[in-house]
Amino acid sequence: MTNFTRRSFLKSTGAVAGACVFTSLVPLSAKANVKGKGVLTASRMGPLYAMVKDGKLVATEGALPKTVPNSLQTTGPDQVHTKARIKYPMVRKSYLENPENPALPRGKDEYVRVSWDEAMKLVHDQHMRIRGKYGDETVFAGAYGWRSSGVLHKGRELLRRYMSLAGGYTSHLGDYSTGATQVIMPHVMGSIEVYEQQTTHPVVMESSDVVVMWGMNPMNTLKIAWTSTENSGIEFFHQLKKSGKTVICIDPMRSETIDFFGDAAQWIAPHPFTDTAMMLGVAYSLVDKKKHDKSFLDKYTVGYDKFEEYLLGKSDGIPKTPAWAEDICGVPAKQIETLADIFSGNRTMLMSGWSMQRQQHGEQRHWMLATLAAMLGQIGLPGGGFGLSYHYSNGGNPTRDGGVLPAMGATVGKAGKSGARSASKEAVNALPVARIVEALENPGKKYMHNGHELTFPELKLVWWTGGGNFTHHQDTNRLVKAWQTLELSVVSEIYWTAAAKHADVVFPITTSFERNDMTMTGDYSKAHIVPMPKVIEPQFESRSDFEVFAGMSELLIPGEGRAIFTEGKEEMDWLKYFYDEAAKGAKRARVRMPKFNQFWDTNELIEMKPNKKNEKFVRHAGFRKDPIMNPLGTPSGKIEIFSKTIEGFGLQDCPPHATWMEPDEYKGSAKKDELTMITSHSADRLHSQFNYAKLREQYAIANREPISININDAKARGISNGDLVRAFNDRGQILVGALVTDGIKQGTVCVHEGAWPDLDENGLCRNGGPNVLTRDIPTSRLANGCAANSSLVRIEKFKGKAPGLMAFTPPKNG
Repeated sequence: MTNFTRRSFLKSTGAVAGACVFTSLVPLSAKANVKGKGVLTASRMGPLYAMVKDGKLVATEGALPKTVPNSLQTTGPDQVHTKARIKYPMVRKSYLENPENPALPRGKDEYVRVSWDEAMKLVHDQHMRIRGKYGDETVFAGAYGWRSSGVLHKGRELLRRYMSLAGGYTSHLGDYSTGATQVIMPHVMGSIEVYEQQTTHPVVMESSDVVVMWGMNPMNTLKIAWTSTENSGIEFFHQLKKSGKTVICIDPMRSETIDFFGDAAQWIAPHPFTDTAMMLGVAYSLVDKKKHDKSFLDKYTVGYDKFEEYLLGKSDGIPKTPAWAEDICGVPAKQIETLADIFSGNRTMLMSGWSMQRQQHGEQRHWMLATLAAMLGQIGLPGGGFGLSYHYSNGGNPTRDGGVLPAMGATVGKAGKSGARSASKEAVNALPVARIVEALENPGKKYMHNGHELTFPELKLVWWTGGGNFTHHQDTNRLVKAWQTLELSVVSEIYWTAAAKHADVVFPITTSFERNDMTMTGDYSKAHIVPMPKVIEPQFESRSDFEVFAGMSELLIPGEGRAIFTEGKEEMDWLKYFYDEAAKGAKRARVRMPKFNQFWDTNELIEMKPNKKNEKFVRHAGFRKDPIMNPLGTPSGKIEIFSKTIEGFGLQDCPPHATWMEPDEYKGSAKKDELTMITSHSADRLHSQFNYAKLREQYAIANREPISININDAKARGISNGDLVRAFNDRGQILVGALVTDGIKQGTVCVHEGAWPDLDENGLCRNGGPNVLTRDIPTSRLANGCAANSSLVRIEKFKGKAPGLMAFTPPKNG
């Protein structure tokens, strides 16, 4: 798994400097409407054909050509027709009986069906009571980012739009995906990097000799996008596999990507959470062999000398040699030295995923990656440097020319006759998104965030739409306890998720197949505009978020609230407006877009025009060419290997240069029988979406979420493939099905994130939700990011009768 030399490795992968040249990739473009294929629509998984029979959605399939199948494109019928669907407005029985002093705990009660008018009035009355009694900042507009595709029906923006009319709200900072990097990288590189366009796929194919995939699994994560995927990312890695280039995958687990590349890539498996130490070992070898680029460091960076003192052990007495790194990360020193030789001797692109920064001290990982790239001196060169978004939403697909759809905003554009509230007051406070439980536990507590002292508000009302916070947040049992402190919890949801089962009021929301919308494909490429016509009628009594919040706005401002919220435009009016705005940009780019009615009636996508200049885009090329005229957004205008700003913050958990900081829970601190747990993405769902779908039958083991276990670890515990297993620690316990494999580092287990929590009366999660076991801690007090990948667990074969699974079963009367 990790035994190679420089000569044998380069020979086996068929790559030497300049061995392969590509000027472009196979284009992925098509007019999507094909007779007999059904209605063209779109989802996160790409443009889709939707087939309907007798008023029921019976099939969906991808509408763009692809060379690698995408199983998620088949989930449409499951999304609409599932027993987990919320059918009607529902109110927790104890809350309905006494809204101002309901019985607790949430999560154990039965529900009562009410009419939409009753549910909306109940929420309005209690919302106004809470806001009037405690203040605007006690209301948390807690929608998170995982809405469905579409520029109009965006749950988060629609909720905030309504809350703005109500007087303002507490919002969130950052996100769970990249919380640490979003804060650290502006200090280092002058931008967040994780959501930036990358050196393009054609440039990498033409100019890179070595591609390193560090902690990323693109063949899994590129099945989806924020808007709608155009398949280009997976196609790029398909071409990379055939290119003969040197490809190195660094991951504790043999991922879908490593399986896909097979013999075309080399897999190196370090211990989880030790990437910084491994990179320091590579960096030491560069300096030791005088292979670091001193001229680049002198011209384009600041603070390298202080970092080198740390690297060589002059400041702390510990040289970060490859042997030192081996003791921590488990990768042999000789292989670390070989990596330094390969990286420095070839045009090398260091690609990284986001999982490595979702850990305690997560800020250090990507800071060290940028430092290593600077030491190689290839930042700003074609095919060199580093990139943090190749694995998601098709970063690297060149940006096209044409029309770009605007989207529904979080504030209204005009006031009504009543004046004051219709002026639309936005967030009055904000807290780091991953610190919601800490805020509930510690109202009024002061804390540090990115060098500023902030204060947690006293939250009394949380309204969540477009996300599953009980699934994606850490330490589920702690979350359940903290949730009891609220006076009102409202969830706008399609399904009976764990979040919905802990709400006081539940509003049933439509799927994207049950409303009209539009989307772009390609968050970076802006490749297509795709219509999303209503495929079937709304199921049961579900309504769109647009309708819900327009109705709630009317209760806020009787007689004119709806008109203010909608700005006088209903669903199709907004879509025509968005389309016409995009058409103005398309006209300037000489891309033909038909009139809106024709576009909508013909049900075809519109493809934008490739831009030859954009196909040659190299990240940071302008900075490299002239750092005086094209400075970075850092205080110095250069890459800050040592940050005086962060030094000034005086944070013990985030030093002023990239540093190995030992996690509280990892292999190096593990007690007897403890294993390191990682929580990777599943290939067969989008986070928690589709956990209920038929695809689950293909991966569930013993009707539970799988846990990947190394053969030797399983043998030592008497566990066989397919056994029901209990994984546990001081935070909780879960039931999982054993997947015994040689494809995971010994001492490590993996439970994919996204399984819906399903807690029994003893706190056992019957569905294998890993966040029952994860630690709810900040990455550091710099970023306060999500640190889900920072946990130790024990496992044992489960004894006794297996409890029934209830994760997808509605609550009583639901």
